[in-house]
Amino acid sequence: MANRGHPVQVVRLDKKSNGLELNIDALAEICLNEKCRERPLCVVSIAGDFRKGKSFMLNFFLRYLYHVSDKQQALKANQEQGEDDKQEQNDEATKSKQSQPYYSESFDEDWLGNPDEELGGFSWRGGSKPETTGILVWDDPIVVTCPNGQEVAVLLMDTQGAFDSRQTIGQTAIIFALSTLTSSLQIYNVMNNIQEDNLQILDTFLAYGQLVLDKSSEKPFQELCFLVRDWRSPMDHSYGSEGGASLLKEKLELQDEDPESADNKTRRRIESCFEKKACFLMPYPGERVSVEEGGPFRGQISAMKQNFVDHLRVFVPQVLSPKNLLVKRIGGEPVNGQSLLEYFRVYAETFKGEKIPEAKNLYDATAEASNLAAVANSKNFYLKSMKNICGAHKPYVNPKILEQKHNQLLKDSLKMFENTKKLGEEDYSKNYSDNLMKELVSSFDEFVEMNNSKNMFNMWGSPLILLCFWFLAFTLSRIFELIGIGFLANLFYLQATICFISIIAYLSLKYTGNFPDAVVAVDRVAEFCWVKAMDTAVGQITQRMQHT
Repeated sequence: MANRGHPVQVVRLDKKSNGLELNIDALAEICLNEKCRERPLCVVSIAGDFRKGKSFMLNFFLRYLYHVSDKQQALKANQEQGEDDKQEQNDEATKSKQSQPYYSESFDEDWLGNPDEELGGFSWRGGSKPETTGILVWDDPIVVTCPNGQEVAVLLMDTQGAFDSRQTIGQTAIIFALSTLTSSLQIYNVMNNIQEDNLQILDTFLAYGQLVLDKSSEKPFQELCFLVRDWRSPMDHSYGSEGGASLLKEKLELQDEDPESADNKTRRRIESCFEKKACFLMPYPGERVSVEEGGPFRGQISAMKQNFVDHLRVFVPQVLSPKNLLVKRIGGEPVNGQSLLEYFRVYAETFKGEKIPEAKNLYDATAEASNLAAVANSKNFYLKSMKNICGAHKPYVNPKILEQKHNQLLKDSLKMFENTKKLGEEDYSKNYSDNLMKELVSSFDEFVEMNNSKNMFNMWGSPLILLCFWFLAFTLSRIFELIGIGFLANLFYLQATICFISIIAYLSLKYTGNFPDAVVAVDRVAEFCWVKAMDTAVGQITQRMQHT
């Protein structure tokens, strides 16, 4: 697994300002990867207290996702091979093979693999010292196919543990808020039980969610899953999702004593701001895992209690199975890699301070990011389409045809921007639409320049013109010499010689790059002579046609 990717720190806590610092280059390399730049994203984040096994659990997510992705790729290859075979032999076995979906329930059965295999991926270890700092993202987006045939790229995000000795409550809230804002599935990793402070950390940014609800019909967040580790009361609530659902219902019930209390407001916001809420109760993994008796523990399944392994085998597919994956949406619009980069860029600026921004500021930042993402996607559509028409490896295109293509793509790009769901008022988006048009017109000028550089006449125009004049002057000098008019013969021969010397000098200067002004001067003289000659010739032809 290690050779397929590694975790990259994309956000760190700035020690001077206590705010966030974004590693934009590292994040851009991931988000603009061909696997996810234009694909819908499913962003899975895990957050919670430090040293409670978040990175440990993420590595099982990696193992499952790679297992499913590899199985799907193999199945897809078999189906494509079946299509080739069908052209040669159309039998029932081939038809049955082709009808298999890109997902099978059997994928969920053997994904844990060799029980003695060490656990790799995100850095993790036992002990009391924090292992993860800031926000880390696995740099290899994992592409899986959903049952409806849609391909999505899954990004896994690891966050710095809450309430460690180097982190304030404000920084804890900022990390949690940013990971929730940018993820489609937030795994809230808690130990033993869901405590009141676990809910209160959510409330630090749910005021923003309430503001979004007031301005839009879309819920601001998608799925929140409480993962309760080392659950100790299976008699009250059984292990797994059913016991977790009953526990979560109990924890989110409103308290009758004071309906308007802060605790009740937090519960109402959690209920209203998330599309889906779940809870899973995990049993204790065993002394070998937590205490490391008998030497360092490397994540082998064989060293864990069977009860833990059984529930691990159920939990991971339950949240990551292709049929259960949620595409990240903001303002109702699916997010791809290009869009996610814009959201991170704007959010990082908004979270510069040590405290959570005001709800309005966070809403304004999201509105800005949604418009910037729409601009980036529309511009990317235009550039990609134009490159297919007149890119560096495409032949020269007639300027009129090129302009027609540009006008149509400009119209389509602006319409794409207009149809993209965005936060903010319509007038707010108009400025971004105007800027998009300016950028596309500027890009078109660059495409025109590139296209003109591929025009053979533009590249060899002056030498060809001079060669034509040389041939004409030389031919006329021979003709006048034959009929005995020596003066004209010598005059045209002199012109032919000048043209020939000009061709040699022009090619030499253009090749060496010396005296560029002289090259430009020759181009202008050649163009002037050619235009005059063509105008004269066309004029004479037109007059004769009119007389006839």
